[in-house]
Amino acid sequence: MSEAHRFDPTVLREYDVRGVVCKTLSERDAAAIGRAFGTYVAQRGGRRVCVGYDGRLSSPGFAAAVRDALAACGHTVIDVGRGPTPMLYYSVRKLRAKAGIMITGSHNPPDYNGFKMLLDGGPVYGAVIQQLGRIAAAGRYAVGRGRVEHVDFLPAYVERLYRTFAAGGAKRMLRVAWDAGNGAAGEAMARLCKRLPGRHFLLNAEIDGLFPNHHPDPTVEKNLEQLRATVLKNGCDLGIAFDGDGDRIGVVDSKARILWADQLMVILARPLISRGRRPIIIADVKASQVFFDEVARMGGRPLMWKTGHSLIKAKMKEVDSPFSGEMSGHIFYRSQYGFDDALYVAVKLLQRVRSLGQSLAELRDELPQPVNTPELRFQCPEERKFAVVDEVRARLKQAKAKMKTIDGVRVQTPDGWWLLRASNTQDVLVARCEAADEAGLGRLKAALIAELTRSGVAIPQL
Repeated sequence: MSEAHRFDPTVLREYDVRGVVCKTLSERDAAAIGRAFGTYVAQRGGRRVCVGYDGRLSSPGFAAAVRDALAACGHTVIDVGRGPTPMLYYSVRKLRAKAGIMITGSHNPPDYNGFKMLLDGGPVYGAVIQQLGRIAAAGRYAVGRGRVEHVDFLPAYVERLYRTFAAGGAKRMLRVAWDAGNGAAGEAMARLCKRLPGRHFLLNAEIDGLFPNHHPDPTVEKNLEQLRATVLKNGCDLGIAFDGDGDRIGVVDSKARILWADQLMVILARPLISRGRRPIIIADVKASQVFFDEVARMGGRPLMWKTGHSLIKAKMKEVDSPFSGEMSGHIFYRSQYGFDDALYVAVKLLQRVRSLGQSLAELRDELPQPVNTPELRFQCPEERKFAVVDEVRARLKQAKAKMKTIDGVRVQTPDGWWLLRASNTQDVLVARCEAADEAGLGRLKAALIAELTRSGVAIPQL
């Protein structure tokens, strides 16, 4: 393929390429992504690219188109097979490739698909994704005679997970429920659990791109109902869930209570802080103030940063952080090369619980318990959403409000805090509020609503 190609304007996103199959995204688009990315990698001296794909019905065809396109650019293409996105990330490292591309729709509905890319050990996002669009539009691609190699990388990936677990050395046996949501982590999860000690109850481990049991997004409470019931029925110590491509985690304790990502991060950060010299621990602007206060109390240096897994990864490398995460369930360990690998996080959590005399429920109960809203989302036109945030910021500045403007506005008041930011991937505004009690939360929500109303945003009942 050498002709110019233009993508639907909705598919080149901030952090990845994503669209609706046969509507905004086709195998022809996949080939163009392969040629454009292959050209970009070649311009930077790359000659080896790993390719992986998830369990969606369209993914094998998209993967074949990408492999052929990369080979046409002169690359040695290593097909690492079907599995979670972190498996692709790990293969790039272990197989010493310059770059990688994962065909995945992540946690989106079954009719979506897309591409996540890696280059020089870091994520491809933002301006580089837009550059791929310009390369395709020009149609001037790198040309060569590459080849495709096939490597079943899943065994090596599972072995890495098991060795990480075994290095913990703790002997306490656990009962654990696991839910892959029929997503791409299912086979790796099943293979890993066969090797782990204790009792393991597996849900939806069969990879099925139609997601017949529930949607694979563990940050949505209703998607955890099956896991919570299994934990209670079988007297499990905890339950673990994954999103559609295995880079985001959800966790419940023995009482089937959800541990949100910021709570989980406090528990996981503690041993890292105790071993380090005041390490920097990063969370995004949506995280609870409890996270930042607890990290500081334990002797770490908390750092608030922008929402977005690619942005967190880049900041983590910049400040040499050993551990970071965001409220969406992306959690990153430097020991896993900075990848957001939910199976790796699960293994580290099992290590942590096995090594303590306390249960995960007890660890959760030790944390301060503020009251807060879930993530609130307000429809707002694409061309208007950033302007609304700018207007709110200007009014707050004039009122001399105490706020952080790292990503949108996070406003601190005597009651607690509220956040407003524009989504980078959807036509919505995102908000959260957190207070010490319900009365304070009500005042924070009222302040948020007042600002949105002044900018003409329609407010559903909160």
